[in-house]
Amino acid sequence: MKAHGFIIALFVAILLAYLFPNALSYLPLKLITNIGIGLIFFFYGLKLAPSELKLGFLNYRSHILIQLTTFVVFPLLTLLFIPFFDAGVESKLWLAILFLGALPSTVSSAVIMVAIARGNLPTAIFNATISGLIGIVATPVWLSIFMMKSGEFEILDILLKLFIQVVLPLIIGLLLQAYLGKMARIHSSKVSLFDKAVIILIVFNSFSNSFSSNLFDTLEALDLAKLFGIVLVLFLLVYGLIGYVCRLMDFSLEDTITAKFCGTQKSLIHGTVMVKIIFGNSASLGLFLLPIMFYHISQLLLVSIFAENYRKQSMEKAINNQ
Repeated sequence: MKAHGFIIALFVAILLAYLFPNALSYLPLKLITNIGIGLIFFFYGLKLAPSELKLGFLNYRSHILIQLTTFVVFPLLTLLFIPFFDAGVESKLWLAILFLGALPSTVSSAVIMVAIARGNLPTAIFNATISGLIGIVATPVWLSIFMMKSGEFEILDILLKLFIQVVLPLIIGLLLQAYLGKMARIHSSKVSLFDKAVIILIVFNSFSNSFSSNLFDTLEALDLAKLFGIVLVLFLLVYGLIGYVCRLMDFSLEDTITAKFCGTQKSLIHGTVMVKIIFGNSASLGLFLLPIMFYHISQLLLVSIFAENYRKQSMEKAINNQ
């Protein structure tokens, strides 16, 4: 229900941005969101538990499969959908899908779903954490391949911005973990609420800019349906592919669950933060956020169903073994 509440809040933010695009124009939103982004990753560094990472470190086969899927296979699959857009690789809609494909895995929902399905929890924690760190470099690199020629994308400037707003606060959080880490983990739910509030503010600001510049006037219902359909197909393709590879590699049920759930997840928080850092206050921000939001909803609903099915299988297996 908390996850659904967050989704509802995101759509309310978009509706308010449409109705009142200049409602918060008197506030220094750029400064507020920049500080908010820094604090998100500062708290993330505080909450990281090295002991949990160590537990999943040695399961290298799962790590390789999950990270290759997240940062190589997934982005490559987005290339299949280039013919669906008239402008090809120059289409903003397709670039938004590529951006989704190159994002890291989410931390909280992937770990929670693996826990519900009774998968390999230490491996899930390790991969979800490492994925976020790899994504800081991998995501902008993928975008740069297709956007460097446009002159709108300076990879070194973007990496510097990501270092200042993401990596540096994360490092500071890790350094202060011995002093503040326990308190951050105790108040984890409040920290999570702060993270979501920053994301909602970024979403409002992004869509208000897009609506003010009439960016969505050329976007038809068919475009939205196509976008949602592609996002759904991508999820199912990756989920099925991981399952097939897991069978070939003779993974245990626990590792299969973990690989499927971590390898298919895409982080809304990382996506929202990165699109803000990479594109600033560009009118295109709302467009780049659409596939991420569609995917976020799809992954929560579908993985919840799959997790419950796996949980029932695990319970039946345990009963049969008694």
